[in-house]
Amino acid sequence: MIFVIGLGPGGQDDMTPRAVNALERSDIICGYVTYIDLIKDFDILKAKDLRPSGMKHEAERCREVLQLALDNPDKNIALVSSGDPGVYGMAGLMLEIADNKVEVEIIPGGTAANSAAAVLGAPLMHDFAIISLSDLLTPKELIAKRLAAAAQADFVICLYNPASHGRPEHFKWACDILLNHKSPDTPAGWVSNIGRKDQNYKIMTLKEIRDEKLDMFCTAVIGNSQTKIKNNKMITPRGYLN
Repeated sequence: MIFVIGLGPGGQDDMTPRAVNALERSDIICGYVTYIDLIKDFDILKAKDLRPSGMKHEAERCREVLQLALDNPDKNIALVSSGDPGVYGMAGLMLEIADNKVEVEIIPGGTAANSAAAVLGAPLMHDFAIISLSDLLTPKELIAKRLAAAAQADFVICLYNPASHGRPEHFKWACDILLNHKSPDTPAGWVSNIGRKDQNYKIMTLKEIRDEKLDMFCTAVIGNSQTKIKNNKMITPRGYLN
């Protein structure tokens, strides 16, 4: 059995019982080194075989997991992702590579949009879009098209991977696209290190968030035309009718 496990935002308290159970049943646990670091000190993993690997080796990681499962038919192999493995995670690639050679079970987890929203208030109460600003796998032109379309449709927009060392201006670029279609006073907020001891957040306007220094550990939420700030919480009404 291969388990593809969503760890949620990072803290053990935010993991689902099903995810904890799958980790306990796993003999070998593979994952990107940052995700393994999140869980390596959990008591339930003290006797487990942890196998971290570097960034940008997703296909190789999945092939390794498959080979481990084929070579060890009496053992369960886990592949872990932060958030939900089916949202910008490893679930799809693992299913493609496993190709019915081994049974694969996907264990969902809370994605960053849910976790950030809970910190910021209730900004996702109406239709929303999740867009990653990483152009490693998606052309920048297509990201721009999606940003503009979501803004024109008045979606609440949740932005993943807002900036990195290699693309420090991506978040400003994205906000400028949104500002073409949204009011500069639109409520917005960001959360960093969601669910971890150094979690932090800030609520402001779209115009103000444009100049914030965000990184890969941050998630940003931009409201729609009905979103408001009350008691330092973002609130999007569930519908547009009173």
